[in-house]
Amino acid sequence: MELKKLENSSVELVLTLQADKIEEAYSKAIKDYAKKLTIKGFRPGKAPIPVVESKYGSQIREESTFRLMEEFLKESYNTLDKKEQPLPYSTPVLQNEESLLPFKPNTDITYSVIYDVVPQFTLPQHTGLTIAARQTHVTDEEVDREIEALRNQNAMVVSKDGEIAEGDIVTLDYAELSEDGTVLEATKREDFTFTVGSSYNFYKLDRDIIGMKRSDERVIEKTYGDDSGMGTDYLGRTVKISVKIKEVKYRDIPALDDDFAQDVKEEYKTVDDLKRGTRAHLEEHAESDNRAYKLDAVVKDIMSRVEIPVPASMLEAELDSQWRQFVSRFGGMKEADVERFMSLNGGGGKEEFMNTNRTACLENLKGQLIIEAVKEEQKAEPTAEEISEAIKNYGENITEDSPNYDVIKMYAEDDVKYRKAQDYLLENNTFVEKTDEPKTEGEASTDAPADGEQKSDQ
Repeated sequence: MELKKLENSSVELVLTLQADKIEEAYSKAIKDYAKKLTIKGFRPGKAPIPVVESKYGSQIREESTFRLMEEFLKESYNTLDKKEQPLPYSTPVLQNEESLLPFKPNTDITYSVIYDVVPQFTLPQHTGLTIAARQTHVTDEEVDREIEALRNQNAMVVSKDGEIAEGDIVTLDYAELSEDGTVLEATKREDFTFTVGSSYNFYKLDRDIIGMKRSDERVIEKTYGDDSGMGTDYLGRTVKISVKIKEVKYRDIPALDDDFAQDVKEEYKTVDDLKRGTRAHLEEHAESDNRAYKLDAVVKDIMSRVEIPVPASMLEAELDSQWRQFVSRFGGMKEADVERFMSLNGGGGKEEFMNTNRTACLENLKGQLIIEAVKEEQKAEPTAEEISEAIKNYGENITEDSPNYDVIKMYAEDDVKYRKAQDYLLENNTFVEKTDEPKTEGEASTDAPADGEQKSDQ
């Protein structure tokens, strides 16, 4: 057995199958077939071995040898180090199959397969660094916005007979029309509810329906320019959308007083209590965001100083996972229907989606691999309490008697180790606030990467 390293985290495994094992497998296969075959002039399953061999020997030898090659290949994986075994989503490809045929009796067979393995690289310096990272701070304005959001969340929703105004809650049916005025079924939505002014509707209909009332119907013609926020699929296009208003409601927002504060939380007695509690909540989120900013910055610094050969199969598997997540956002639409909808709107379907996300996905995978390398280097062992707490992320009621408990425990243990590797990078480097990026109010709650987003299931 020989393992040859190739480019881009691929390897070629060369194996030699001994002739005696091949002949043993072939002999057994011939006997098995002889018991099953019906050959003219002989009773079923009673044809002599030489007759079976003369008629079907070459096909049976080929079948039994390929089966034995596959079995030997799988056995060989178990003798390899884990880092030399194929990735779960990398299918080993047999090389030069044509040159192996026809299989000759009493002859050793040397064959090889190529597959992808976990990328191997040497971590550059990753401690004792000084890293500039974004930091966010909670302002009075953010506290006020959060409290205003709480007031809106606690508003009473009341039906409205008058004209639609900004801030109203509208339920409508809509669909895009073709040039001849027929409905494009893939774009049809019924009983879609959104708040006017939020732009939380695909065609950005907020301004167009202001002034309409319940039961009104209208065909809206829109041209999407550079400021539409619709992206390249609709840029410069004019479309017609059929709209029917089903229901209109408005929010009766409560006053900001002590009674409201007490409604939000029992321990709040006054508006000042509400403000202090809201600030504490926002600062907790800001701390999580700042951790993620620091982690992102240090990983990118390390990444800039090392070549990480991400194999094609790993990248394609991650992109495919992202595509499936994207399709799931369409509320149960089949993949083919999603692609058809994208095509009708000038998009390129799955292939374009994957190409658009390829660079960012590659960078994310490299980040994951860096943290995995730190994890392997540190070999930090989780405590029983840490594992128990991590298991709760897979379900609050999981016990040792739960199905697949051992698998869940294994994943939970790995989650803890991964988190400890992140902590190690944060604790052993110095971070200074990055000041060359303009910040906008409220970005802490919307732009920060999720803590630990470097990790995926791949």
